[in-house]
Amino acid sequence: MELTWQGRFCVRMRSREATVVADPFPADVGATGRGLTADIVTFSHAEPSPPGALRQMRKAIAPSGAEVLVPASLEKAFVFDGPGEFEVRHVLMTGVRTAPGEASAGPNVAFVYELDGIHVCHVGDIGGLLTEEQIGDIGSVELLCLPMGGQLSPAVASELVAQVDPKFVVPLAVNADASVSAQALDRFMHEMGASNLVPQPRLSVTISTVPSETTLVLLEPRARG
Repeated sequence: MELTWQGRFCVRMRSREATVVADPFPADVGATGRGLTADIVTFSHAEPSPPGALRQMRKAIAPSGAEVLVPASLEKAFVFDGPGEFEVRHVLMTGVRTAPGEASAGPNVAFVYELDGIHVCHVGDIGGLLTEEQIGDIGSVELLCLPMGGQLSPAVASELVAQVDPKFVVPLAVNADASVSAQALDRFMHEMGASNLVPQPRLSVTISTVPSETTLVLLEPRARG
């Protein structure tokens, strides 16, 4: 399984079975509609669209019956935006409703994906710690995608890591102010006892390469938004 970070909340996960994009945003595609492609798209939360973004978006229908706007290059993908258990192209997914963060224009859903035997949890714009029931619904996780620079303080973010107990943690800078995200990331790394990490273009994970202890991995953003 290969994971890349597109910027903000958006990550792209590629496995042998399918490609999944979590939380795409309009800047993922240009005015021509070229950009990310995927078999599956998930939205953890809704955000207000910037001016002009609708020209780059297309309408899709989620399993709930809700109409969802997706970047034009992703309009043919299966779209999910709510809690429940789903399976598409042999990819198992679980959506767990959580407390929303400050960027959400409504509820937040943490998604867990099983890709090549690796369980990836993207908590979206989460607003606080998980309940015992939510922890049970999320289950075992090898890789956690965690927002930085949003509502979660570095201390609470480290507590959330302890709750989920993943083997890899990938922080996502989600604040529009890069300095706010950088400061939050520095404090989080201190909380996690990590230092001198070099950002990588991607993270490739197999069952045999999963570490025994929690490891922090920094990724370079592929796009800006």
